Amino acid sequence: MSMDDKGSLEDRAALEDKGALEDKRPAHSGTNTCSFHADDIAASQAFRRDYETRTNVVKAEDMPWEHSPDGLIKHLVHRRLNTRECCVESYMQFLKAAEHSGKHRHMWEEVIFVAEGAGYDLHWDLAFDCIDEFKWQWSEVPKRFEWKRGDFIYIPPFTMHQHFATEEARLIMMSNRIVKEMGFDWFDQVESVPGYQPGQK
Repeated sequence: MSMDDKGSLEDRAALEDKGALEDKRPAHSGTNTCSFHADDIAASQAFRRDYETRTNVVKAEDMPWEHSPDGLIKHLVHRRLNTRECCVESYMQFLKAAEHSGKHRHMWEEVIFVAEGAGYDLHWDLAFDCIDEFKWQWSEVPKRFEWKRGDFIYIPPFTMHQHFATEEARLIMMSNRIVKEMGFDWFDQVESVPGYQPGQK
C-alpha cells in the first residue's frame, strides 16, 4: 500500500468518525424525561388483575336496552359491560314490520345475523380517491339486499347502510372494536330513526 493510499484511508476514517459524532448529537439532545415504559409494565399488571374480575357470562336481564339513533337495541357485548371480551362488540336490533333503522356508516366491518323476521338492506357503496388527498364519496343509488331468518348480512368498511323490516325482525350485529383502537373510530350517523330523542328511556 502506498503512502497516498494510506493517507486516503485515514482521511476517510476521520470523515466517518466526524459523521458518527454529528449523528450522535440529535440522539443525545434534550432534557425531557418520562416513565412511559415502567408505567406500561405497571398498567399491564393492573389490567391482568382487573381482567380476572370480569365476567364470562352476561345474563339476559343484565344486557341494557337503548333507544339509539338507529332504533331500539339491546347490548350483548360492549366495552362498558366489563366482560372478558376485548375485541368484539355486539347488540340486538329490534324492528317492527314496516319499520326501518337509522342510516349510518363506520370504518369497521360488520356482520349481522337475522335471528327473526324478514326484510331488506340498502347499502351505499364507498368510492374514494387518495391521489392528492382523501376524497370520500358514496353511490347515489343504493344496492338492495333481501334477508330472512337464518341469513347473514355483511357490511363492508365505511359502507353507508340501513335496515328495513317487512316482518317483525330481530338482528344480531357483530363488529370488531380493534379497528377503533387503531385510530379509525369513525362513525357517522347520517340519519336517525323517526322520532329519536336523545336520552330517551
